[in-house]
Amino acid sequence: MKLSVVIVNYNVKFFLEQCLHSVDAAIKGLEAEIFVVDNNSVDGSVEMVAEKFPDVKLIANRENTGFSKANNQAIQLAEGEYILLLNPDTVVEHDTFSRSVAFMDAHPDAGGLGIKMVDGKGRFLPESKR
Repeated sequence: MKLSVVIVNYNVKFFLEQCLHSVDAAIKGLEAEIFVVDNNSVDGSVEMVAEKFPDVKLIANRENTGFSKANNQAIQLAEGEYILLLNPDTVVEHDTFSRSVAFMDAHPDAGGLGIKMVDGKGRFLPESKR
């Protein structure tokens, strides 16, 4: 397994669905797995994931464990060489993961990778420099 994508969700069903559609398209050709850790949403997120994305590894928490703990739940189960933490309000380009994996493979000393982010109008988001 090359890549594990981890998405923590809390009551953002609409955004999560758009995110998962883009992730599905971006993992084509990669050996990858997708985790959604839901932190006790009440908006039907869990049911939507189970119905529309049956290949996603869904962890449905019965309480809101918080962002860090939820990420760690999936990371403990992840089989990918690389782990990508992705917010559910993100839409990724079709080549985002293949380019990221290629970069990491070409730079074995790298411990992490940050991606240049742009908003819906194509403007650079300075928080991607953190």
